[in-house]
Amino acid sequence: MNIQEIKRRLYTLAVAGVNILMQEILMDRMWRQYYNPYIRIPFWTRGHWYIMTLYVVVLMFFTHIYGGLKIGYLKQFDVMLSQIVAIVCANMVFYVEVVLLAYKFLPITPIMVVTGINICMALLLTKFAMIAYGKLFPPHKILLIYGREKEQEARNKIEERRDKFLVLEGVNAETELKKVQEKLLSCDTVMLWDVPNFIRNTILKECYGRRIRIYTMPSISDILLSGSEIMHFFDTPLFLIRSNALTVDQMIVKRVIDIVVAVFVLLVIWPVMIVTAVLIKFYDGGPVLYKQVRCSLFGKTFPIYKFRSMKVDAEKDGIARLAQKSDDRITPVGRVIRKLRIDELPQLFNVIKGDMSFVGPRPERPEIIEAYKEDLPEFPYRMKVKAGLTGYAQIYGKYNTVPYDKLKLDLYYVEHYSLWLDLKLFLLTIKIVLTPESTEGV
Repeated sequence: MNIQEIKRRLYTLAVAGVNILMQEILMDRMWRQYYNPYIRIPFWTRGHWYIMTLYVVVLMFFTHIYGGLKIGYLKQFDVMLSQIVAIVCANMVFYVEVVLLAYKFLPITPIMVVTGINICMALLLTKFAMIAYGKLFPPHKILLIYGREKEQEARNKIEERRDKFLVLEGVNAETELKKVQEKLLSCDTVMLWDVPNFIRNTILKECYGRRIRIYTMPSISDILLSGSEIMHFFDTPLFLIRSNALTVDQMIVKRVIDIVVAVFVLLVIWPVMIVTAVLIKFYDGGPVLYKQVRCSLFGKTFPIYKFRSMKVDAEKDGIARLAQKSDDRITPVGRVIRKLRIDELPQLFNVIKGDMSFVGPRPERPEIIEAYKEDLPEFPYRMKVKAGLTGYAQIYGKYNTVPYDKLKLDLYYVEHYSLWLDLKLFLLTIKIVLTPESTEGV
């Protein structure tokens, strides 16, 4: 790690430390003044330390999960939204802890006021910290090495993060390999974008030997290898890629968790579902629910349930098509429930039935899968696990992410499955629901 990278890391750690310290000081004062006197056995010095230590641990956990510490990595809006969600979650946990200690419900006003102040302080600190970061650490100056006429696609993506990357020059690896090798002598950061493997391997090894920072766009084969298990055949290392995504015990535990969580969520949000159903029926008198055939594990079809967000005759021509941006088939009620993801709530019944899981690749329509397979024969690989309400591609992509990138994101989930990853994606869904671009049409 070079000096500049060390400075970047130390800066983000310092900002995170200041942020956590501010939140802890404010919460400590609120705890001592408003809540500690009302618990059954009031705490003294060490008790306060334990309570605040627990709060800091929980706050750091949520801040880490949601990316609130990723200054310079995420966009400013994403960092700020992450801070808000992390603070709200941590403070909710803190209030539950206080209620358990008091054996009764205490006034919620103090925690709400402190939460508002916490959020304001965190947003101000993040705003100034990101401005300072931009001045202290200019964007990485990169040599863009591309293949298969992908230069414009790469530049369009990089343009979205002008604060992080600055393209000095673009070189086609397939037609200008000698020029690539010459440029590597004077650059310190490269980005490889859809470069053929046999050329990429040569460039990777040369960059690695020269201690050049490398960003590379992975192929499907790379994703499969990333989830492999290292083993040794005598003195030869081997990568083992298993054909099954989940073991039997993982499938059992995942199914039990799906049923328990789905039933619990239904018990909590049923009033929202009732109100949504009434609004849909009141708007145009059409059916409340919309059924559609989707594909799940190994391509098995099932009827998915959704609150109807489009006009009754949205597909009267019989042609399957994805929702477009500003699609005139979407009703006013539908536009709201789609933005808040309320239209997906009836799929909790699909989870209970076993058609879907809470976390997994989003189920696609059979016709759309067939269309994707014409250009992406590997697209069915994502159906090695059950389809899910939320998934890796929904968290780290967008509604209008291109099929090739969506496939790679879903394959990463398949190859790296764990209960911890499921929990992380479930928590991140809260943040994604609040992100406008996640529900854009194609």
